[in-house]
Amino acid sequence: MLTAPAAALSEDALKELVAAELTAARDRSLGLTTGALPRPELTAQVSPLMSPLVWDLAHVGNYEELWLLRAAAGTAPMRPEIDTLYDAFEHPRAERPTLPLLAPDDARAYIAEVRAKVLDSLERVRFDTADPLTSGGFVYGMVVQHEHQHDETMLATHQLRRGEPALLDRAAPDLPVSPAPADEVLVPAGPFVMGSSDDPWAYDNERPGHVVDVPAYFIDTEPVTNAAYQRFIEDGGYDERRWWTDAGWQWRNASGKRAPAFWTREGSSWVRRRFGRVEPVPPDEAVQHVCWYEADAYARWAGKRLPTEAEWEKAARHDPETGRSRRYPWGDTWEEGRANLGQRLLHPTGAGTYASGASAYGVRKLMGDVWEWTSSDFHGYPGFRSFPYKEYSEVFFGPEYKVLRGGSWATHPLAVRGSFRNWDYPIRRQIFSGFRCARSL
Repeated sequence: MLTAPAAALSEDALKELVAAELTAARDRSLGLTTGALPRPELTAQVSPLMSPLVWDLAHVGNYEELWLLRAAAGTAPMRPEIDTLYDAFEHPRAERPTLPLLAPDDARAYIAEVRAKVLDSLERVRFDTADPLTSGGFVYGMVVQHEHQHDETMLATHQLRRGEPALLDRAAPDLPVSPAPADEVLVPAGPFVMGSSDDPWAYDNERPGHVVDVPAYFIDTEPVTNAAYQRFIEDGGYDERRWWTDAGWQWRNASGKRAPAFWTREGSSWVRRRFGRVEPVPPDEAVQHVCWYEADAYARWAGKRLPTEAEWEKAARHDPETGRSRRYPWGDTWEEGRANLGQRLLHPTGAGTYASGASAYGVRKLMGDVWEWTSSDFHGYPGFRSFPYKEYSEVFFGPEYKVLRGGSWATHPLAVRGSFRNWDYPIRRQIFSGFRCARSL
């Protein structure tokens, strides 16, 4: 696992890291598709929002071939006839089950052959500082992160499927609980550096680093819990027009939703379906599977608002003593035990855990547990330059998408950092999304 910025490593050490992380990502992908489900469920589509799992599996291999063999190593295409099948922009997810996709065994054989050639070519490729694609191992980091992102997407597919549990639900570790000293934290007014200019594996939408002056604000110490969200429901939050934006009220009426996804009321209590298991909703876990409209309505009901993206990042990264922006809330290097990331559990943890992962301001759980909705639309930073292809970020810029920050329990640590930006439509609920609130002085 990446324990230091890639730029601090020699080329040989970085190549060893790349090989190890490619292997770790592939092990995770195979764990979600091999032995977890019978063949028919790998090729079926559980929702028009998601691809068949076998599409994701072959897609990560095709993406790896495109970037690490053809682009970085200059090798000839292996299976050019399948490129359009696994191009995410050629066919929307709803269409993918109708395509002549590789069968599960063929997909596994293809991605294994790609991987063998990648590892063989890695010895010959130079991480040339003059080439932005290979400098610092960028393109390899991009491919590793891409596979982990699809692994999280595959977890969302598993959550949507019906039937018996297919994923091992590990026992929760005995985590120390330290109640937060206050419900919210004051972040003083002032500038900070938002984004990244020196992280070699940061994406184009995280660049360039730029100074943003943020007025003082309060932000919740921890994400909103299930118990707090239940109070919103019980107070008639879904039925009060005043808490909802026009678009949110339209969504509420059209969808008929009155609770987070996968929740069902049984008598006076709530239960949830989680990876094939039905269980009581844990009151102190961060609420997840809520869309932006629900998060925004809750914040209004609570007399607050969603934080802007800049407010979220300042609370997560800025160190007021040094004036620097950290890579993670707690510092510049990844440290085990500071955040619920990496699919170690299949759910968020309870309030008061991971206190050691707090930011310099004392704000907790800004990394892991749930992706957090912000109030901001997705756009490029001043001076943004698309790299290495427009379809990663630029084509999504605009008011249709809202920014999420911080990663979830399903996000691999290598695929998230304090500057990392996620985005989605404000109606999305199958993702592992929650939120925290903010308020102005």
